[in-house]
Amino acid sequence: MYTKKISSLAIIFMSFLAIGQFDNDKLLTSNQTPTYEETISFYKDLSDKTEGMRLFNMGDSDYGLPIYLCVLNYDPSNEDSLSIFESARQTTTLLINNAIHPGEPCGVNASMKLALDFAEMSEAERKTFPLIGIIPAYNIGGMKNRGAHSRANQEGPELHGFRGNASNLDLNRDFVKMDSKNMFTFAKIFHSLDPDVFIDTHTSNGANYQYTLTYITPIMEKLAPSIRSIFEEDMIPSLKRSVDKNWGYDLFPYVNLKGRTPKEGMVKFNATPRYSMGYTDLFHTISFTTETHMLKPFPDRVKSTYGFLIETAKYSQENSKAIEKARVEAFEYDQQQRELPVNFKLDSIPESIDFKEFEWTFEASEITTGKRLKYHEDQPSDMTIPYFLNYSPTDSVLIPDYFVVGRQAFDVIERLKANKVAFRMISKDTLVSLKKLKVVDYSTLERPYEGHFLHRTIQYETIIDSVQLKRGDILIKTDQSKRRFLAKLLSPEYVDSYFSWNFFDSYLQQKEHFSSYVFEEIATKLLEDNTELKATYEKKLEQDSSFAESRYQQLNFIYRNSPHYEDHGVLPVYLSIDE
Repeated sequence: MYTKKISSLAIIFMSFLAIGQFDNDKLLTSNQTPTYEETISFYKDLSDKTEGMRLFNMGDSDYGLPIYLCVLNYDPSNEDSLSIFESARQTTTLLINNAIHPGEPCGVNASMKLALDFAEMSEAERKTFPLIGIIPAYNIGGMKNRGAHSRANQEGPELHGFRGNASNLDLNRDFVKMDSKNMFTFAKIFHSLDPDVFIDTHTSNGANYQYTLTYITPIMEKLAPSIRSIFEEDMIPSLKRSVDKNWGYDLFPYVNLKGRTPKEGMVKFNATPRYSMGYTDLFHTISFTTETHMLKPFPDRVKSTYGFLIETAKYSQENSKAIEKARVEAFEYDQQQRELPVNFKLDSIPESIDFKEFEWTFEASEITTGKRLKYHEDQPSDMTIPYFLNYSPTDSVLIPDYFVVGRQAFDVIERLKANKVAFRMISKDTLVSLKKLKVVDYSTLERPYEGHFLHRTIQYETIIDSVQLKRGDILIKTDQSKRRFLAKLLSPEYVDSYFSWNFFDSYLQQKEHFSSYVFEEIATKLLEDNTELKATYEKKLEQDSSFAESRYQQLNFIYRNSPHYEDHGVLPVYLSIDE
């Protein structure tokens, strides 16, 4: 299960640890971050020596090397792998993901420091921590693509990885579409642990300001009330106090500017399920993304991330009952909802927030023809800026008692399986009355985004009809913990639905058509036999001048309202007809 081959660099790195030349504190003070091989060798060596710590090979990556999970603080009296994961699902668990963007490796060093600290803790000290899962290196392809220049806006470390993975995918856009092997492995890790709290570690791009450590949480309007309550009323205020008191860092919301400078205000980031945090909160996991500031020294970024990990771990254990209760209530809340908001727009009225800035000016560029924005780090000041953080839903979907997905949608079914969705296969061909989803209009991006031409502004009709189901189609009841996941991803209009990500594009194309000279006689007879169609046709001739001038439009109108027109645009996803 463990990697046996250790690179020469890894041997050197481990020898530093062994003889004290690269001691525990160096992980917080060095301007270096380890390679993939060094990272995994570190965890292997440490877990081999430490009771209550174990390293698991959880599956493949696009690069061809495995993604590992280090589990800390499980019951050492039971070394059985299945029991360790079962214990994680039954107790309060924190999952930390590192190097999804390997050019932002502060979490890699910080998590290694956390693991070293754990190895040195007494039994009493370990009781102040929950069970912790650490993904040491998620984007292995990006970690292997190592250099000093890909992060042009960043202060250190000396060498670092690259944002794209081996397939040049941004893995923090892949959590729904699952184009990478990495994401299938992440889904295995996530559902094996069912973490109560999740942290994804990053470094920001953007404005310059005084803060070293910022954080992203979900927009509160989409959360179940119990999760929103623990976030707003206790967890965030508590972490702000403890990170400041114990580590000396102001914990500030992620600075996502509305305009070019802070004066125009900042906008709360809406992480939909394409992002790690948006994916994990579909399952009522309390989720954070840390964003350290790119221009702060790398050791400060590592130390602040480490402080956040420590304080979140302590909070999770101290408040384990409240966290578990909030998640139970959130799942119960979902079961009571017949309707779920699925898309959100930013409200236009902001609140205010105190902001620790650097003064800025626009000055003539020495090399270009315009003016450049320059921040003056020797002129710190405080200001109050607009903060646009409230969202309102724009769409909602009814949650049926069950969905049916055609067996031919194997790519979607594969992803449902990976996310541990419970379903049963239909055992024989059956005629059933169901709701069909017929897409009638949509727009599509002109350029590819992460390998897809995303659909937008989707309009569809719901049609009650008899559907011939076939043996092997799957029936998915929604009275399960994946209810929110199913309602959003199987609903076409959701911004990150399977339809939006092109999984059903083949159903949008019309396969048959008519030849005008042949269809003329058929159209004449159709109007003769159907007085209602004829009346509608003649009314449209009178009211629509463009229609009246186009013979093709006229024949096409008759064709589309005839039995000859195929029912294209109907997705292989059906909904139950509920009372």
